[in-house]
Amino acid sequence: MRGRQLKRFVAFWTLVFIRIVAGLAGEGRSVWKKDPNSSPVSETQMFLYDTFPTEFLWGVGTGAFQVEGSWRKDERGPSVWDRFIHAELRDTESADVSSDSYTLLDKDVSALDFLGVTFYQFSISWSRLFPTGVVAAPNEKGLQYYNTLIDSLVYRNIDPVVTLYHWDLPLTLQEQYGGWKNESVIDIFNDYATFCFQTFGDRVKYWITIHNPYLVAWHGYGTGIHAPGEKGKITTVYAVGHNLIKAHAKVWHNYKKHFQPYQKGLMSIVLGSHWIEPNRSEDALDISKCQQSVERVLGWFAKPIHGDGDYPEELKNESFLPRFTEDEKKYIKGTADFFAFSFGPDNFKPPNTLPKMGQNLSLNLREVLNWIKLEYNSPRIFIAENGWFTDSHVKTDDTTAIYMMKNFINKVLQAIKYDNIDVFGYTAWSLLDGFEWQHAYKIRRGLFYVDFKSEKKERIPKSSALYYKQIIQENGFFPRESTPSVQAQFSCDFSWGITESFCDPNLYLWNITGDGLLHKVEGVKLKTRPAQCTDFVSIKKQLDLLEKMKVTHYRFALDWSLILPNGDLSVVNRQVLRYYRCVISEVLKLNIQSMVTLYYPTHAYLGLPGPLLQTGGWLNQSTAYAFQDYAALCFQELGDLVKLWITINEPNRLSDVYNRSSSDTYRAAHNLLIAHAMAWRTYDEQYRSFQYGKVSLSLHSDWAEPANPYFESHAKAANRFLQFEIGWFADPIFKTGDYPATMREYIHLKNRKGLSHSSLPSFTSEERKLIKGAADFYALNHFTTRFVIHEPQNGSQYEFDRDIQFLQDITCLSSPSRLAVVPWGVRKVLKWIKRTYGDIDIYITANGIDDQSLDNDELRNYYLEKYVQEVLKAYYIDKVKIRGYYAFKLTEEKSKPRFGFFTSDSKGKPSIKFYNNLISNNGFPADYSVCDPYNEKQCSFCLFVSQKKPLIFFACCLFSTLILLLTIIVFHKRKRRKLENRR
Repeated sequence: MRGRQLKRFVAFWTLVFIRIVAGLAGEGRSVWKKDPNSSPVSETQMFLYDTFPTEFLWGVGTGAFQVEGSWRKDERGPSVWDRFIHAELRDTESADVSSDSYTLLDKDVSALDFLGVTFYQFSISWSRLFPTGVVAAPNEKGLQYYNTLIDSLVYRNIDPVVTLYHWDLPLTLQEQYGGWKNESVIDIFNDYATFCFQTFGDRVKYWITIHNPYLVAWHGYGTGIHAPGEKGKITTVYAVGHNLIKAHAKVWHNYKKHFQPYQKGLMSIVLGSHWIEPNRSEDALDISKCQQSVERVLGWFAKPIHGDGDYPEELKNESFLPRFTEDEKKYIKGTADFFAFSFGPDNFKPPNTLPKMGQNLSLNLREVLNWIKLEYNSPRIFIAENGWFTDSHVKTDDTTAIYMMKNFINKVLQAIKYDNIDVFGYTAWSLLDGFEWQHAYKIRRGLFYVDFKSEKKERIPKSSALYYKQIIQENGFFPRESTPSVQAQFSCDFSWGITESFCDPNLYLWNITGDGLLHKVEGVKLKTRPAQCTDFVSIKKQLDLLEKMKVTHYRFALDWSLILPNGDLSVVNRQVLRYYRCVISEVLKLNIQSMVTLYYPTHAYLGLPGPLLQTGGWLNQSTAYAFQDYAALCFQELGDLVKLWITINEPNRLSDVYNRSSSDTYRAAHNLLIAHAMAWRTYDEQYRSFQYGKVSLSLHSDWAEPANPYFESHAKAANRFLQFEIGWFADPIFKTGDYPATMREYIHLKNRKGLSHSSLPSFTSEERKLIKGAADFYALNHFTTRFVIHEPQNGSQYEFDRDIQFLQDITCLSSPSRLAVVPWGVRKVLKWIKRTYGDIDIYITANGIDDQSLDNDELRNYYLEKYVQEVLKAYYIDKVKIRGYYAFKLTEEKSKPRFGFFTSDSKGKPSIKFYNNLISNNGFPADYSVCDPYNEKQCSFCLFVSQKKPLIFFACCLFSTLILLLTIIVFHKRKRRKLENRR
């Protein structure tokens, strides 16, 4: 392991050395050089709860062609996009059906008021002011619209950020000049810009010349998927890009010289890009390919403007690229007052048109901001477009857009706080649903929903609008669920445990020949000794591991099919029972109590004896009676040593096995409940009075959180998940003796609508009495929190009956198996159990995370610390009666997620020591311990006595023999003296 670390270390610094020696321009490529030993739980990489700088600007944006509509109204001239729609997108309705912002200005302004933004970024339709594109007498109606819009914004203290060109080139300029292929358009564009500065500049402090020129050149004149739809040669594409850069520079110098001195405005050009990650972060070639990929898109325009005035070296090697003269380089260099950056779906789609260079596309906004900082000497950055999209059928419930926004904006915050990147504003895209270029109306990007076919076209806020409004109000992110850590301890009799799935009885000392057979040696007879627990090789290994864990309790499972191969009492494998008894008794010698699980089914191993499987398994009620007999046998044979029993582990997850139909699922669950209840009654009536144990079953109890907090349907879906997942088994046992009313009613509702034919079985009155109260404590296995969406589904399956779907929060820390680390979820589910089922004793019988690392499992340490802290809050603050916590699990299995504290070959991990400290501190104590140290010493003495019983017994026997011998010697000496005295 150390050898691999050394190799990674050498490789990392070799890459750094290569960069220094090569002397390549810009420092951007260093972004991809990751420290191979970086922590997976580094604070700088996790979601950041903090606020943005006080003067940070929050806004939204739109493009004129996308939202204005009214393309023939008030003498507006046609643009290249108007013709492109009719020629290339024939099945698409024109942009005239869009949000109609041109006539519904008041509604747009009301939407801005609702959000509370500090700026509004919009573009001017060139052909609405000048129908042919050439500056002459302006279209008065168009001029009035933009003046009214700007005045409305200024009146509300909303800064207008005005884009001069957002792709809607007047059609006349395309037809007469060839569009941006012709350098003549540069001067025409400058004339148009001059008019805008003269007319609007007294009220506009932020100007954008061109929005994302890469897409104009590449898709407008290369791939042809954007207007004007030309599928030209690569020389044409780069000629267009060349002219766009020169057009921008000319307008910037014009403004700088003639308008900025008294208007005091700032100007830039919006540059967009994708982002890309190397296949291998330690491979210099892959990193070079990533650098080339970004240079070919973002660097194409950024290096001339924000760099040295010339194209990237990567592009200059191409013969088809135009060249700047030395004077042009000086003229272009530095023609931006800030770096305006676009990062959205238009920069990623279609992916086959991007120069990926065999590497991987990524949405990591923080990384690309770092690249800009390093490549262009820390410019001030304005996020001029950011957001994602939803399908056209999505109306106001755009939940995925919330999580994309949350991720993007938090990456910006991390860049500001951790990387010292000077980002001063953020534009959410876009204000309204509208025409989405080559996608037309197949996707939506607005914060406000607009029904394009309605007459009023109301602006209805989506959930993303509500979320963005909240972020603006708070100027960042505040933790809503977590509370400050507490310094406290659990009760002194708290159970600290470790869980193991199975305790394997198959390894025996005498199975050393390798063939599993014993060979008789003729003519030799040996004296034999009684079988001993040390004959089982596996026990010693388990004891060694458990001793290192320093736990007070050990939870493991018996194997029903091994103990009763036929499923009934006709054949009892006494050797296996003896093995389990040995495990329990030997563990007791370490002062560790056992929590024994009778039945532990998994996806791969149902764990039923073969004959029971052949008769239908849990679909046959006779299996419940067989389980009762099996449980009674275990209580009888092992009960004197066991005080905590689990009948069945996670019966609520057997729906994954019995999933042919909902009838199978519900019937199996019904029989499992009855089986548990009969086993509990057997113990209660026959064994409790003298064994003094407790019995329950373990339920998988992950918390469910509404994925979208702004929709009641999501809150109902989260509650429905809890009822279908937990209440399904917990309500009959801990509450009513019957299934949750919510569950029955919802299935009945779906039946009435013809969406399902499912039905829950009914309990007889005797069964209700049998089941109700059939548990001595609540046992839960908890691993994560699920973010739940209401998703109507059709069909007679348990999964469909719930009408839910899960959403992965990409901002959450997650394990390799994608388990989200959401510590506050365990506290919520504990409070919910108390609120729903009363003030009952609770044991957390499994809690853990998979961690790929074998030698530094920091993720597991983090998980343990945060989750136990939340459990402590539930105990200390919420007064939940938590009696024990069992970490999952002791050893990991090969080729499966690494949940173990020990590897499959019994090598310990650093998390063992961390858990040891939690146990020895009994939580997170202050400077003093609530537990009496005298009692701890007594316990240590008891542990010593229990471990050294044979030695102590031998010593006592030896001592007694010695005393007896001395007494006899003294007696005989005295007797001899008396005889001598008489003589």
